[in-house]
Amino acid sequence: MFQPVQTRRTFEEAVTQITDSIAHGELREGDRLPSERELAAQMQISRPTLREAIRVLADAGVVAVTPGPGGGMTVASEYVPREIVMRGSRMRLSEIPGVLEARRLVEPRVAQLAAARANDEDLSRLERVLEQQRLLVGRGRIAAEEDRFLQLDTRFHLAIARASGNTTVISLMRTILRRLEIARDMALHVPLVPDWTLDIHQRTLAAIGNGDLDEVDRVMDEHLAKVEQTWERETGRTLLRRTPDFLLPLQRDE
Repeated sequence: MFQPVQTRRTFEEAVTQITDSIAHGELREGDRLPSERELAAQMQISRPTLREAIRVLADAGVVAVTPGPGGGMTVASEYVPREIVMRGSRMRLSEIPGVLEARRLVEPRVAQLAAARANDEDLSRLERVLEQQRLLVGRGRIAAEEDRFLQLDTRFHLAIARASGNTTVISLMRTILRRLEIARDMALHVPLVPDWTLDIHQRTLAAIGNGDLDEVDRVMDEHLAKVEQTWERETGRTLLRRTPDFLLPLQRDE
């Protein structure tokens, strides 16, 4: 699950790897992390550096540390606070159009690949994320829990990537979605419309479940356009919208 830390900013990258695994649903509340020794070895960082990363996560209520024999580190919450997501971010405002264009180029085709390959487990995973969003809306506290709702939105899109069955695609979408989260916090202040989000997610899930590639393309275009139009309106810069010919919809295997 965890990879060697390859930058000089070892502390920030260690925090990012752990929080990404939690925010994206790969680690759930109550799950145990590897031991300090094992985790430091997997990331190829020193144990003091790892302890500092764990301390930050514990202070934020993301990880719980139980000292002594039989203790260890466990996931205390599946919600990762915004300040932790933004920690160590080095993205510039000028890079945001590139994030949106990369998403436009990649994600509709990823969703079509998911429609061609998704199994019952993949569809159940998408439905579980959608149900968590419904519960937040049903409690009537979206204004107070907007960050949680948006984190579930990211988890929904990563679940689509997982349904593609392609590990390279999953890694690519993790990168794009993380940069989108940072861009959203920096400048993409799109008004949250929970009912619209639930509807678009439900239609996306239905299209993927039915293997309807044309409907997947239409619903993904509507979904991505929401953020793109906000950026265009605020900056006056037009983003790529038409899909290039070399990325025409995939055909379902016979």
